Amino acid sequence: MPAVIDAIEYMLPARTESIEEIAARFPNWPLEKIAEKTGIRARHVAAEDECASDFGVIAARQLFERTGTDPGEIDYLIFCTQTPDYLAPTTACLIQDRLGLGRHVGALDINLGCSGYIYALGVAKALLETGQASRLLLITADTYSKFVHPGDKSVRALFGDAAAATLMSNRGDDETIGPFVYGTDGSGADDLIVPTSGMRKQPYNHSAEEYTDRHGNTRSDHHIYMNGRAVIEFTLREVPKSILTLCERAGLSLDQIDAVIPHQASATVLNGVRKKLGLPPERFIVCMEDIGNTVSCSVPIALKRAVTEGRIGPGDRLLLAGFGVGLSWGATIVRLPTDFQR
Repeated sequence: MPAVIDAIEYMLPARTESIEEIAARFPNWPLEKIAEKTGIRARHVAAEDECASDFGVIAARQLFERTGTDPGEIDYLIFCTQTPDYLAPTTACLIQDRLGLGRHVGALDINLGCSGYIYALGVAKALLETGQASRLLLITADTYSKFVHPGDKSVRALFGDAAAATLMSNRGDDETIGPFVYGTDGSGADDLIVPTSGMRKQPYNHSAEEYTDRHGNTRSDHHIYMNGRAVIEFTLREVPKSILTLCERAGLSLDQIDAVIPHQASATVLNGVRKKLGLPPERFIVCMEDIGNTVSCSVPIALKRAVTEGRIGPGDRLLLAGFGVGLSWGATIVRLPTDFQR
């Protein structure tokens, strides 16, 4: 039976950081310049002792409570993050225990960032429609703020922390998720990277010596580096093209899509994508001003908020697109069921 999205819930950490605070640290970077370039006026930031798994567990519990879902009904758990508790064990296994899910549950991590929700939806759809699962919990959560050096204004005003939980099942009467298009360009991996985040350059074998680039951004190899110009060029080159390819694969024109919900990257990026597609603002969902770029969580949060605000509803054709670190991108078309739990 076709897979459907039953409900979405999200959570944001209590601590926030405004662009006023950031501007105070960088007096040569005017406040309105930050807002114009990023489209972000505040972000939610994890405390030192908070991890992505903590937020994912909270979002899932909120989802269970709001929908009246018994955790024992879940038979598969996907956790999409690039900020796991550990490389070993798999963080999804820890979440299974904390949520009290059954021991019959399959649980896995997906290591993808900005495109992660799209890829995870593809995996979830395959698991549900091949009968490997019937009730699936997809959690996305990231704490990219832990990668950000306080002195790096190129990313300081962008990344916010969050988690989103998506409840899915294989109870649909017709296709409501898909088709999909995917893309990868690993030659651009160095354009968005945390150099010592894995085994290639292990942090305890490499110095955390800080350096300042010609733009006045300070960081070390333990922090995230983004080549902003290259990432923007990649996005404008690949994302509009992939969206049009998806429409062609679905046998639809872009005019038949009720709303495009993109990864909430930055105002500069999203304005460029929207203009290339020729879409009016009302059909291009942007909602990051008060939360920032929440990486793998940005698409489900934007979707949920747009439903809550009445901008979209069940039955609408929604085109979801994720793109970023990897370099990786993907897109799909989703229709929410009539009984989607708002």
